[in-house]
Amino acid sequence: MKQGENLERSQLEQLEKSALIEVILALQAQLVEQGKQIQKLSDQIAKHSQNSSKPPGSDGLKKPRTQSLRTKGEKPYGGQPGHQGDTLQMVLDPDVIIEHAATSCPHCEVDLCQVEAVGYDKRQVFDIPRVQFEVTEHRVAIKTCPACGGKVQGEYPDTVSQPTQYGPRVKAQASYLNSYHFIPLARTAELLTDFYRQSPSEATLIAINQQAVKQMQPTLTSIKEQLIATDVAHFDESGLRVASKLQWLHVASTPEFTFYHVDAKRGQSGMRSAGILPQFQGTAVHDHWAAYLAFDHCQHAFCNAHHLRELQFIVEQYQQSWAADMAQLLRAIKHEVDAAPLSVSALPAVRLTYYNAEYDKLIAQGLVANPPADPPTVNKRGRPKQSPPKNLLDRLQTHKAGVLAFMADFRIPFDNNQAERDVRMIKVKQKVSGAFRTKDGADTFCALRSYLSTARKQGINAIDALFDAFLGHPFLL
Repeated sequence: MKQGENLERSQLEQLEKSALIEVILALQAQLVEQGKQIQKLSDQIAKHSQNSSKPPGSDGLKKPRTQSLRTKGEKPYGGQPGHQGDTLQMVLDPDVIIEHAATSCPHCEVDLCQVEAVGYDKRQVFDIPRVQFEVTEHRVAIKTCPACGGKVQGEYPDTVSQPTQYGPRVKAQASYLNSYHFIPLARTAELLTDFYRQSPSEATLIAINQQAVKQMQPTLTSIKEQLIATDVAHFDESGLRVASKLQWLHVASTPEFTFYHVDAKRGQSGMRSAGILPQFQGTAVHDHWAAYLAFDHCQHAFCNAHHLRELQFIVEQYQQSWAADMAQLLRAIKHEVDAAPLSVSALPAVRLTYYNAEYDKLIAQGLVANPPADPPTVNKRGRPKQSPPKNLLDRLQTHKAGVLAFMADFRIPFDNNQAERDVRMIKVKQKVSGAFRTKDGADTFCALRSYLSTARKQGINAIDALFDAFLGHPFLL
């Protein structure tokens, strides 16, 4: 029976038994292939940001109902006991005092204008005075030498190079608005015009950012050196539109440092170009993107938040109990790690043995439910094609040490949220002000963002950090 051929009833009645068997077998094979295709399409439709690595922006307007992977805690909603709130506090020496005096008695209408007050009730309003530019004129005195009669004049400071120019504080604010809050160049210029009644051009703002990057090079070099030397670092990458082409943003970060790099390549070439992973010898935390594993001079730990989403997908689409049990096991280990005393650096050996055994048991259950294809279904190129549950099982089995690294070394986190949070800011930038027109613009932005993100993590005010950079002495680590 040929593919797509339909036999009438009369034709089937005329077939011999062996021929009918061949027809049935052909139909069965066709149904199997159709079932695989239906499952593949169903998997594609079922994937969203809650059960896969797809970003929330890909969910569209009809977003799935959020199903948090966190278990419900015992604490009530809202502020917790001991939480230090923030509110305005009255100051002892206000800048302006306005007295509102009663002029007459509301009871007997006696004039009170000349009566002294016996006390005051007070309220304070915190506001900003009208801000305007302060223009500083630099003059160099020209003198005549009494000995030789030559003309001699002083020298301008290095920071004063033009007849008229913006000062470091204005530059810091402009760069802060554009690079930290992702306000587009045109709107940044408009905002400065509304605030200060001065209208810098977009070209001026670009030059300001470029000057900032030039001034902060020592700090950027130090950030890379600190990341290379750290024990645990997070890595991630994400697509970025640059000059109408797809480029890749690579991030390396810790709770103290952030470094961004843009490259045309997503894989090893882009990672090497960033200059951190090739020299890194600690533990690299990332997802299962295979390119990271090429750097074998460091240890690897994998993001379990990704694993939980993939396990959730398998529960929803394939109804396999091992996946739900594995997710529960990973959460249980995390809960025990979080509850451990600060004085210890790993779970006790007996607990490590127990959790390793439970992990292996669930992997074995999953492999029974997802045996290898016999014979394996081979694509035109590459490895034999497998189902999503089998692919995940193979990864969890092969990279068991990296999956469970967080329970054997508390310096290693459960997930890669640190890098993903740092990447998310760049995605916000694209949503707010669009893509980059040039590679130079993308590089400038990444340098500024590396500097500002690290400043925040170090507890340094972002505007102050930029101000210091424009003065020629950026913060050093």
